[in-house]
Amino acid sequence: MALRTGAPGSAATAGSGSALARGWLERVVLSEYLVFYLTIAYFLAVWPIVPEIATWSSAYNMLTDMLPLLVVAIGQTFVLIVAGIDLSVTSIIAMASVVGASVMTSDGGYLGGSALAVPAGIVAFLVIGGLVGWFNGFCCTRLGMPPIIVTLTGLMFLSGAAIWYTTGHSETSSIAGLPRAFVLIGQGSAYGLPNALWVALAVGIVAHLLLSHTVFGRWLYAIGINRKAAEISGVPVGTAILWTFVISGVCAAIASILFTGRLETGTPVLGQRILLDIIAAVVIGGTSLAGGKGKIVWTVGGVLFLVVIDMSLKLLGMSLFVVFAVKGAVILFAAGIDAMRQRIVMRG
Repeated sequence: MALRTGAPGSAATAGSGSALARGWLERVVLSEYLVFYLTIAYFLAVWPIVPEIATWSSAYNMLTDMLPLLVVAIGQTFVLIVAGIDLSVTSIIAMASVVGASVMTSDGGYLGGSALAVPAGIVAFLVIGGLVGWFNGFCCTRLGMPPIIVTLTGLMFLSGAAIWYTTGHSETSSIAGLPRAFVLIGQGSAYGLPNALWVALAVGIVAHLLLSHTVFGRWLYAIGINRKAAEISGVPVGTAILWTFVISGVCAAIASILFTGRLETGTPVLGQRILLDIIAAVVIGGTSLAGGKGKIVWTVGGVLFLVVIDMSLKLLGMSLFVVFAVKGAVILFAAGIDAMRQRIVMRG
C-alpha cells in the first residue's frame, strides 16, 4: 500500500517539476531580451579560455566592427517585419562604395579636389542604395516577384557591375585617393566616441521612431502578421513594402559609407562576406522570419551577440572555414528559436 500511495505522489512531483521546467523554458524563449542573455552567457563561457576578450582594446574593436553591420541590419529588420528578405544588401554596399569613391577620388574623380566632392560622394552612396532598394521593391510589389529571387538576382548582378565599374575608373582593383574629410566619417571620433557610433545611433533612433511611433510602423507589423487582413483594413500594402526595400537599400548605403571610410578606398568586394552576419544578427535578435515581429533593440542585441562570437573565434585563431560554419550554425539556431516561439504562441 505504501508503494501504491507513494508512486502517484512521485509521478505528480515529477510532472510538476517537468511543467515548471517547461514553463521556465517558454518564458526564456519568449523573452524580448533572450539574445542579451545569450551574449552574457557566451561571453562568460569564453572569458576563461580567451581572457583577451575582456580587454578595452577588444571592446573597442568589437564596437567599431559592429557599427556598420548594425546599420545594414537595421534596414534588413524592416524587410523581415513584412515577411520579406533582402539578399542584395552586400552588393549595394559594394556598388555604392565604388560609385561614391569615383566621385570623390583625387585620382581623376568626377569632383576630385572640389569642395563639393565629399557632399556629392555621400549623395551618390545614398542614391545608389535608394534606387536599388526602389527597384527591388517595385519588382516585388508591382510585378509580384518573390523577394528572394529579386534580391538574389540583384546580388549577382550588382557584384559583377561593381567590378566592371571599378575597371573603368581605376587601374587597380579598388579606387583610392579619398578625401580626408570623408575618411574621418569612418575613422574619426567626436567627444571621445567614434563618428561611426553617432551615425549608427542616429539611424537606430530614426528607425525605432518609425517602427514604434508612426502609422507607417503599424502598417508594417499589420502586413507581416496578415497581409490579406491589412489590405482589407485599407493599408497601402504595396507602397509600404516598397518603402521597406528603399529603407534597406539606404541603410546598406550608409553602412557602405562607414566601411569605405574605414578602409580609405572604394572596393567592389566590400561587404562580400557579411551577408550571413546580417541575416543571423536580425533573426537571432528576435525578428521573426514569418513577419509581424521585430524591434531595433533586438537587432542591436543580435549584432552584439554575433560580433562577440566573431571576436572570440578570431582570438582563438580559428580558420575562416570554422568561422563560417559557426555562423551558419547560429543562423540555424536562430531559425529554430523562431520556430519554437511560433509554436508556443500558437499553442497559447
